[in-house]
Amino acid sequence: MKTKLLFVLTLLVTAQASAHHSNAMFEREATIELNGQVVEFQFTNPHTWIQVNVEDENGQLVEWSIEWGSPNQLGRQGIRPSTFPPGKDVVIKTRPMVDGSPGGLFVGAMFSDGETIGRW
Repeated sequence: MKTKLLFVLTLLVTAQASAHHSNAMFEREATIELNGQVVEFQFTNPHTWIQVNVEDENGQLVEWSIEWGSPNQLGRQGIRPSTFPPGKDVVIKTRPMVDGSPGGLFVGAMFSDGETIGRW
């Protein structure tokens, strides 16, 4: 009986963990490019975030929140807190939010000097 209970509890915890890492809030088939300027690179656990100011169709600045991997995962790829310095011009490829809010999942980035990161 204890073994069955432990098995059921393990399944419940595993299901919650996999739900946390769902990408359901992002468009799976759509990729957009955002031309903007880095506001902040939040190199913190559990996921990093790139905040980018992007001019909308009315000329207003909108701050986009782009989610990326963990600092540990990105650090092994050579990404550092200084990779996206505030004020730097950047084009970000992202999978946008399903609900249309200004956010997305990081795909790649290109800086004005031609340097690329991710899947460009």
